[in-house]
Amino acid sequence: MKLLEDRILRDGQFLPGNVLKVDSFLNHQIDVAFICELGKEFARLFKDSGVTKILTIEASGIGIACLTAQYFNVPVVFAKKSKTTNIFGDVYTAKVESYTHGTTSQIIVSSRFLQPEDRVLIIDDFLANGQALNGLIEVVESAGATVVGAGIVIEKAFQPGGDLIRSRGIRVESLARIAKMDGANIEFVQD
Repeated sequence: MKLLEDRILRDGQFLPGNVLKVDSFLNHQIDVAFICELGKEFARLFKDSGVTKILTIEASGIGIACLTAQYFNVPVVFAKKSKTTNIFGDVYTAKVESYTHGTTSQIIVSSRFLQPEDRVLIIDDFLANGQALNGLIEVVESAGATVVGAGIVIEKAFQPGGDLIRSRGIRVESLARIAKMDGANIEFVQD
């Protein structure tokens, strides 16, 4: 998606360790009109998938998921990274390693919000090693629901996550796929 690639080139910051910082428009400060355009694109890509729920993980995916859900007219469910006192009863869990934070979390979704008849679109900001996406898929499968696909804003195609998830037969649609990052130089995958 050229609109996104141009925004990454204009406003993204490139940090050591293959970290792309896009917090000025995507995942700390949210450019709502811009993210709505991304949501429209996810809606176009998955329009025939029968989506009944959108699932993401806290915190960075929530805004993107909400702005995407308006085009599907479905609720957003987000996996929490820690159990709180207001989560009780049956839950679905999975372990997730964070590439950016270097931590492992046990993600949690209340069983009240995912049912076997649900057709779930997973939305997230980044796909690098695939651990968060893998954990979200595990949660959906634990509920007996169907993963219709994953909408990713930015995929680091030079890392193994995309190939790992696609090899499981999961449809992954990434709006920007980075082939290479080297200092302030970035190359996008040309489809």
